[in-house]
Amino acid sequence: MSTVAAPRAFDSAAFEAFVAERREPAWLVELRRAAFAKFQELPAPSRREEEWMRTDIRLFRLEKFAPPAFASEGPAPVGTTVPAPILSAGVELGGTMTVVNGRAVDAGCDADLASRGVLFGSLETLVLEHGDKLRPYFERKLVNSSADKFAALHAAFWTGGTLLYVPRGVAVEKPLHNLAALVSQGAARPAVDLSKLMVVLEEGAQATLLSETAGDDGPALHCGSIELFVGKGARLRYVNLQNWGSGTWHFAHQKGAVDRDGSLQWTIGALGSRLAKVNQHVGLVGEHARAQVNGVMFTEGRQHLSYHTLQHHEAPHCTSDLLYKGALQDESRLVWRGMIRVDPLAQKTDAYQRDDNLMLSDGARADSIPGLEIEADDVRCTHGATAGRVDDSQIFYAQSRGLTRKEAIRMIVAGFFQQVFDRIEIESVREALGLAIGRRIREYQ
Repeated sequence: MSTVAAPRAFDSAAFEAFVAERREPAWLVELRRAAFAKFQELPAPSRREEEWMRTDIRLFRLEKFAPPAFASEGPAPVGTTVPAPILSAGVELGGTMTVVNGRAVDAGCDADLASRGVLFGSLETLVLEHGDKLRPYFERKLVNSSADKFAALHAAFWTGGTLLYVPRGVAVEKPLHNLAALVSQGAARPAVDLSKLMVVLEEGAQATLLSETAGDDGPALHCGSIELFVGKGARLRYVNLQNWGSGTWHFAHQKGAVDRDGSLQWTIGALGSRLAKVNQHVGLVGEHARAQVNGVMFTEGRQHLSYHTLQHHEAPHCTSDLLYKGALQDESRLVWRGMIRVDPLAQKTDAYQRDDNLMLSDGARADSIPGLEIEADDVRCTHGATAGRVDDSQIFYAQSRGLTRKEAIRMIVAGFFQQVFDRIEIESVREALGLAIGRRIREYQ
């Protein structure tokens, strides 16, 4: 008796069913089809590639996951416990957005902001209502859907996205907040999040967005993207806390583009996931554009976090400043590969990048690989990286002043991250990140 093999989770039949149930504009469907064709064409990443040689995904099985079932925006299913947000505690917000397992379950924006043309909520819903306005940003493809197989997968199957659109000259005073959560559905149905976050600030607009992820420790997949469009003279403060559960495979491509006289402050906190491979790029595309990228990372157990950053100077008289700090304990591993790229026309560039790592155990490992690609001759570009252990004399000194060993280590780690925390302008966010890291610290080995 012959048997028919079950269709693969992300095969052609699944894609056609996915597209058919969504009833999206033709131009968006064509973008999805082009991405799916690229997904079928591209091979799985290999450690033979420079991009992946320090990140081993041989235990990852895409066939164990499937696209989230289509569902219109609405409450989370009965019995679903949505993790409590961290970044928004004590903050007066102008709007909130929640995505659970790739489905938008809650969205709200102040009436005053909506009356001024601000769009904040489900990207799936808003692209149907404001397709003509958003189409140029989709077609610009800030994140290259051909970058690798995961980028193509996301571009073909993204769901549950969040949009923030701020019209020309509008200043959003209150921070906005969005949460993407992965909640276990049992071993037979691993949770999947393919959400896209898109921020568009038109000329002279201003906004602050607090974005975070969360999840339990069940098997899960996140394959997502972040696209930040900062228009001429616009100012965006964006905080992104990655706090997935310990069973989540996390793959993401993230890029911000800053136009003339625009400003982007992008702060990331990387604490969660089983394995993370993230490409974080900033493009300075207009004269006098500025970007500050801040990162705090903390790993434990056998976590593997790999962040590849690019500061791409495409126009003259631009400034970029990147500071990453990571602390590692147990047998975890951090990989940071940073590049400053300066195009021939990007004269008068001022660019800096630095990555510091604090080793809290003998079994942890940090790889820091800064790099420069400079094709202009009138620039100032510097980089650096360090790794070291906690000084035992510092622990002894703190203990001699009445602190326990664990309290001493927490204080030292907090001091290590303080340089990044000082850059964060929202006090409650500084405190939230500090507390989240402090709760993870165990006895120094």
